[in-house]
Amino acid sequence: MRRPLLFILALILFAGAAHARGRVRLRVMSYNIHVGIGMDKKLDLARIAEVIKRSRADIVGLQEVDRGVERTGRVDEIKELARLTGMDYAFAHNLDYQGGQYGVAVLSRFPILSIDHRRYANRRERERRGFIRVEVEVEGRRLNFVTTHLDYQFADGREFETGQLLDALADVRGPLLVVGDFNEEPGGGAYNMMLKSGFNDAWPFDTASGHTYPADKPAKRIDYVFHRNLGGVVHTAPTVPDTLASDHRPLVVSFVVAEARP
Repeated sequence: MRRPLLFILALILFAGAAHARGRVRLRVMSYNIHVGIGMDKKLDLARIAEVIKRSRADIVGLQEVDRGVERTGRVDEIKELARLTGMDYAFAHNLDYQGGQYGVAVLSRFPILSIDHRRYANRRERERRGFIRVEVEVEGRRLNFVTTHLDYQFADGREFETGQLLDALADVRGPLLVVGDFNEEPGGGAYNMMLKSGFNDAWPFDTASGHTYPADKPAKRIDYVFHRNLGGVVHTAPTVPDTLASDHRPLVVSFVVAEARP
């Protein structure tokens, strides 16, 4: 009986390994880095980079990123973060500020294949905002990844911007992730628009709070990872790392997705 038993056990192990190989694992981060200034009021990009490296994120959406701005020493922040983390990068400037540029950015462990940047039309807020979309290839499957930063003052402004975002993404048929600082808690107008457009919030309501702001005493859930058309999402494991490197804490979500199909 020993040989048949060992044979059956080997078959089970082989089937399990094959099943595991058919799954795609992806770790995603959204992080408002407050131009690299922490709760101690100190500018420290190395500290931000360390948070990202510790998370082991595959792809990261960053908000509040400076490039050549006086207040942050004219540093190209996304280029420096890419150097410190060893990742590919893309930057989209939404606002000219102090002789430089301010906007959103992406860091990616996968080579970035294409970039699309759109600025939102404004209603009342003075700050110009927008989003960046990049395309990468994960386990042989193309993935679109978007990061954005919405109006912090007016709910109707957030809804206006979200409408523009959704219109711009309407033709994206494949796997799509949208991450960012929505400046709005669950149940708000912009949040509901995302859900009504077929996106899923990666933070389950029956788990811990998911609060990311302010970093020292988190009381609001305003940073999100939304996903659509990922295929069979087998498991999500969202976390909020405890760090004071910015005025926000990052949101990290680990996905396990069923076997990718073209």
